[in-house]
Amino acid sequence: MISTGLSADLESWHDVLMAKKSAAKRDFMQVARVVVEEAIGEHMDGTPLEPVAPKSKRAAGGKKGGPARARSLTAEQRRQIAEKAARARWKSRADG
Repeated sequence: MISTGLSADLESWHDVLMAKKSAAKRDFMQVARVVVEEAIGEHMDGTPLEPVAPKSKRAAGGKKGGPARARSLTAEQRRQIAEKAARARWKSRADG
């Protein structure tokens, strides 16, 4: 076992409560294939790789979508959504 620097009695506590990340179940050949495909810019069968948008562009959709949805809703629909959200917030406080 790799030491975490904690005392012996805390070592077992650390291992139990810390989440374990599961590695992707890929063998060496699968990893090598991905590396080659990324290097040549296409799949081994000749089809082009799908471009991956930068994170900034992926996040832009949410920034556009919220205001667009708000513009498309009527005042009555916005009121109903707000009431539902308020009920959900207060329900969790009453239960707690």
